[in-house]
Amino acid sequence: MAPETSRSRNPRVPHLRSALAQMWTRSLAFLADFALLSYLLIMSSFVVSRMAATPSVFSVLPWWGLALIVFELCLVWETFALSPGLRLLGIELIGDDLGWQQRLLRLAASNLAAISVMGLLVPLWDKRSRSLPELLSCTAFKRRPPQTETRTSWYRTSSGWALIVLVVVTLVGGVYLTEINLDRFSWSAAVKMLRRLFRPDWAGELGNGLSLLKETIFMALMATLFAIPIAFSLSFLAARNLATGPIRRSVYTVLRVLLSILRSIEPIVWAIIFLIIVEPRRAPFAGVLALWVHSISDLTKLYSERLESIDPGPVEAITATGASRLQIILYGIVPQILNPYLSFTLYRWDINVRMATIIGLVGGGGIGQMLYQYIRLHYWERAAVLIVLIIITVWAMDYTSSKLRERFEHGGLGGISTELIRFPGSPS
Repeated sequence: MAPETSRSRNPRVPHLRSALAQMWTRSLAFLADFALLSYLLIMSSFVVSRMAATPSVFSVLPWWGLALIVFELCLVWETFALSPGLRLLGIELIGDDLGWQQRLLRLAASNLAAISVMGLLVPLWDKRSRSLPELLSCTAFKRRPPQTETRTSWYRTSSGWALIVLVVVTLVGGVYLTEINLDRFSWSAAVKMLRRLFRPDWAGELGNGLSLLKETIFMALMATLFAIPIAFSLSFLAARNLATGPIRRSVYTVLRVLLSILRSIEPIVWAIIFLIIVEPRRAPFAGVLALWVHSISDLTKLYSERLESIDPGPVEAITATGASRLQIILYGIVPQILNPYLSFTLYRWDINVRMATIIGLVGGGGIGQMLYQYIRLHYWERAAVLIVLIIITVWAMDYTSSKLRERFEHGGLGGISTELIRFPGSPS
């Protein structure tokens, strides 16, 4: 009786949900078209101004004038054709007799609804959740049925031509924005540099290069090792399927947001930050800290996503025996994630070796720091030695880690299957 009583008390709840869902879908389609047209108009204005050799202008209109024009163009596009926003969400305009007169009536009603706030809220109290343009023009945006006939060629649709214009405007605008000009390329300087690079000074730089390379590899290794226990612990809090209850769900949400922020900041930026904090400056320790922070956020994401895809069967079976949460993790979850975790860790170490070279360019220590000094001073013969060492190391790390990851994923840890990790008392 309780569910029936609840429905009788709230008869408009399903209707409001339907109305809000339709309004949300229409809003997403309109926003997609608005963003596309705004970009096309702004970038086209910039391209035309640059081609006319005038000062760069992104818009000759004030922002509010441009917004009004784009708004009206979106209404026209969605009324008389299938816009990209409508295609993206799989909806189209339909009506009993969808002719020009009916489309013009809908366009006028759409402008009337936009001017009036009450016109936008009509679906909330209409019994069929119809908007003001739908009521006045007897049209509606509905889900497109599966296409059974041959699709229209892309060059016969407005969305296809919009895609062409988008690509052309982006390419031309990108050329002007990045100031691409082959006349600025100095072929003589390039040939001179390459000649010196192909004469590496092995006798004078090999010993120093190997020493710096060892420092770079251990920077990556220490950052990875320090990140493993923290990332392993945080992964259980960042997995959606383990975040049960309001408190754990809140911790999951906060942790995911924090990790996304940390991961969005590149290691080279973290290196610049830690170079200010660490004394003395330009030390390998700053590079280790930079790689460590980024490794924690990256490994936690990889670990938690693997946790979210585990088989719930073993976990449920061990839980049914009355095992504690620690035992559930050790015997129900860890055997399923051990080999993938090792694979992810090797992959991260491979990335850290390459990133340690880049971090050295800002003073984070290792072979990258010396390479930057040689390039800045045009010591190309010595720089060539360091470049060759970096190439060999990266190739060797990539090859070795790929082989180890393949073995972990298919053959277990060192040939020993993780199935040996069994719950106490389980049959062998």
